[in-house]
Amino acid sequence: MYRGAKDTYGYLPNMYLAFGHRPGVMESWSALLVSLRGNIEPRRYELVTLAAARELRSSYCMLAHGAVLVRDGVSGDELQAIVEGANDAPLNEQERAIMIFATKVVRDATSITQADIDALKTHALTDAEIFDIVAAAAARCFFSKTLDALGTSPDQTYVEKLGPDLAQKLAMGRPVEQEA
Repeated sequence: MYRGAKDTYGYLPNMYLAFGHRPGVMESWSALLVSLRGNIEPRRYELVTLAAARELRSSYCMLAHGAVLVRDGVSGDELQAIVEGANDAPLNEQERAIMIFATKVVRDATSITQADIDALKTHALTDAEIFDIVAAAAARCFFSKTLDALGTSPDQTYVEKLGPDLAQKLAMGRPVEQEA
């Protein structure tokens, strides 16, 4: 597992160390991600994940998925606006609705009503796409909670990609350890 992670990332991400006692669980997680990502647009997946990680206060996932959005062309200022829910965040109405819904899934899935589903449908989302949003947000709960409960710090590479100031702003929970 470690060799494969090093080959993929060029270093050993802390998330692999966290799952080191149960490599099969990490393999299952990876398979779930492949399945989820196969059904959802990449940007939508990242926005759902960011909304879930924000609600979970997961520094690891905030930095990891913030770095993906930056890699894909979102500026640091735009990312901060997205995270803060600013009116000038570079999101269309559908994306705003998706992030609000994903947050609600994480906060209290039992509070979701048919009205919430119907509201998403007004943004041209299908039942299958709504399922994908729910599944991605719910899956993030498992992963973020596991990393946080095991004391997993965000990888230093995310701090390097985002810059220390933005990384600190995205660290909603566990502090980011800065290298000296």
